Amino acid sequence: MVAPYLLATFSAIFFVVDPIAVVPIFLAMTPQDDDTKRSSMAFRAALVSGGVLVLFTLAGTLVFRLFGLTLPAFKVAGGLLLLLTSLDQLRSHSASTRTSGEEVKEGQAKDDIAIVPLGVPLLTGPGSIATVMVLAADATEAWQTVAILGSIVLTSLLSWGSLHAATRIDHLLGATGKAVFLRIAGLLLAALAVQFMMSGLGEAFPALVGK
Repeated sequence: MVAPYLLATFSAIFFVVDPIAVVPIFLAMTPQDDDTKRSSMAFRAALVSGGVLVLFTLAGTLVFRLFGLTLPAFKVAGGLLLLLTSLDQLRSHSASTRTSGEEVKEGQAKDDIAIVPLGVPLLTGPGSIATVMVLAADATEAWQTVAILGSIVLTSLLSWGSLHAATRIDHLLGATGKAVFLRIAGLLLAALAVQFMMSGLGEAFPALVGK
């Protein structure tokens, strides 16, 4: 019971953050920067990304109350957002919900992109925030919340490692490898999106699931 939950939680967070997909964007934004500066930006971006996700994990219920949102409605909305992201990834495109061409150009003109747009929204965007909030709202045991926080920390470490080794990963995977990884991530995200929407609709309309 514990191991499957840990695996599912980590997979959901890691594949929605998807640091491998950020690698080519990171390189495109930092063509004139040396490895030392890139490494520094990668570390701070991963730190900011993890901090934002931890914040929304712990304060998600307050957000629901503040805006008068219900969990079923947020699950459906989050599912739709993840579905849009997954469709882009299945076509081997960078998610349109993550960044735009204009933001990439703006990042190229900035001297330091660690916090914006690298940390937010490239690593931590609407999809990842919605995911941790739904997971946290569904957690009924303290260890489940700890598992979510642990998955965020591990994902942040892997994000830092991926960006730190961005040049090597880009050369190693090549266009084909990155496309394959994106499609696998997209498939898993699509399944997660459908699960979120089914759960939200089932809670909002119990008759749909025979409750």
